[in-house]
Amino acid sequence: MISTENYICSKSELTEIFYSGCKTTQSLGLEYEKLPVYKSNYRAVSYNDICKIILEMENDKRTVIFEDENPMGLLTENGHISLEPGCQFELSLNPLKDIFEIRKQLDLYNQETKEIADKFGILWLGTGIQPVSTNENIKIIPKKRYAQMTKYLPTRAKYPFVMMRETAGIQVGMDYFCEEDAISKLKTAIKLSPIVCTMFSNSPLRNLQKTGKKSFRAFSWLNTDEDRCGLISEKLFTQDFSFDDYRDVLLSVPMIFIQRDNRCIYVGNLNFGEFLKNGYEGHRATMDDWLTHLSLYFTDVRLKTYLEIRNHDSQSSEMITAVPAIWKAILYNKDAQNEIDMVLKKAKYQDFQELRYYAPNKGYDMKFLNYPLYDLAKEIMNISMQSLVMMKTGEEQFLEPLLNLVKKNKTPADIILEKINDKKTLSTDDLRNLNITAI
Repeated sequence: MISTENYICSKSELTEIFYSGCKTTQSLGLEYEKLPVYKSNYRAVSYNDICKIILEMENDKRTVIFEDENPMGLLTENGHISLEPGCQFELSLNPLKDIFEIRKQLDLYNQETKEIADKFGILWLGTGIQPVSTNENIKIIPKKRYAQMTKYLPTRAKYPFVMMRETAGIQVGMDYFCEEDAISKLKTAIKLSPIVCTMFSNSPLRNLQKTGKKSFRAFSWLNTDEDRCGLISEKLFTQDFSFDDYRDVLLSVPMIFIQRDNRCIYVGNLNFGEFLKNGYEGHRATMDDWLTHLSLYFTDVRLKTYLEIRNHDSQSSEMITAVPAIWKAILYNKDAQNEIDMVLKKAKYQDFQELRYYAPNKGYDMKFLNYPLYDLAKEIMNISMQSLVMMKTGEEQFLEPLLNLVKKNKTPADIILEKINDKKTLSTDDLRNLNITAI
């Protein structure tokens, strides 16, 4: 039963969630997905077998999360662990004060999950996509939310099942002080996102073959649903922008489902503005519906009660913390953010759109604003390293693995491709030799 107090009475209520996120802190959140595969053949692990790991991890400090009778993850002292649609294992850490704390939590988590997975003949991959199993061979987990997405997203584009079932990524959460600060960070992050996505490209293999792309994960997102993915709005690049503007963008985005009495009710192409005005089959819009809608908006950067930066392939262990490091360096230092904005000031909305479409295929083998993309990456890295050094926290060490690659004009995908040389089709032994495990 939904309380009438939860009904939305005016559009102005919808921006309250963003204002409620204003903080004086500069904490960091991390969501990190890794891919479970069988040691024997590197095929994707089944739902029944991933549940064995979840149940094995339960203790007096962790509680298993169920949907109906089905395990879906764990509540922990430091956040939660959840299953993505294709059994990707996701750690979501509560906000932490620095990257040293993130590193500590990651190392404990990766070591424990490795030891448990070993018991079941499973290992974890730190890449952006399953290298053997494709979505046709990966069953979606029995979660109502994913059943509705499975119904809707194929009506929008070609590869949503690749995104849902095969891929793994890393997301970073950042605080903002006020509306002006939130929008400023949003603008910088959305512009940088295609470039940083390239720097972390780590999914060049699929179905035991080279894909011809540096990030097939990012490519799959381009072919998921343009109504809810991408660069948010051209207005963000050309004019003043506000929480109200962000809300208005979301009002025009088609919904997928609403939740009532433990049911997911398919809505389809009705956008939230229409739902707010007219309802749907007797259901009126609630704040819970709005929160669900926000969670189904998959842009490269998005607003909640924090800024969420989403577009990074999953990585091997040493590279994971480079993701929060580069964003802390830029967004938690106003001088560094201004330097990045100056570097990108000549670029137009269409330039970023083109970069977003070409970068997953080409990686550094392209130009942006008539400059080689790797030169721009080096400039971004220089600004980031200087910023972290000036903070005097010692966190610049977490950028070193990425810096070493950028100096060589290489991404993680390039290192993988170098190791397989001219092979067109790979074997399981080839995959073992690539050292693409998460720990």
